[in-house]
Amino acid sequence: MQLTRFTDYSIRVLIYLAVKGETRATIGEIAEAFDISRNHLMKVVHELAQKGYVTAIRGKNGGLLLAKDPATIGLGALVRDTEQDMGLVECFQQGNGCTITPACRLRPILGEALGAFLAVLDRYTLADVLDGHATELAGLLRIPAAHV
Repeated sequence: MQLTRFTDYSIRVLIYLAVKGETRATIGEIAEAFDISRNHLMKVVHELAQKGYVTAIRGKNGGLLLAKDPATIGLGALVRDTEQDMGLVECFQQGNGCTITPACRLRPILGEALGAFLAVLDRYTLADVLDGHATELAGLLRIPAAHV
């Protein structure tokens, strides 16, 4: 299974904001830190704000903050919230046209594998991603130490 770029960027935004703590960040600085498209990141941040992961403050002194404690942001829930399609193969899709579906055992096997993948992610939070590495992540993301 491969996560979409949207989910990847969502996780990166949340990591950045978690490392930054109570200091507001901008879409521009996050895009620069990860060398990713600012325009694409705007869509990601908009959805993260709609889903309650990020607080977006408009205006001159605006910016982005995590809306929740990193320890309450489950990775499994985040992936479920940001992945549009968890169907690994055609038989997971509505309108499945595969002729062998009635006799094929692939669907339940892949369903079990997907469940196991998500179950592992459910055991971890955003805080676990940062655990003991916030200072190192701040350096890699060029976030001044005063903000960590």
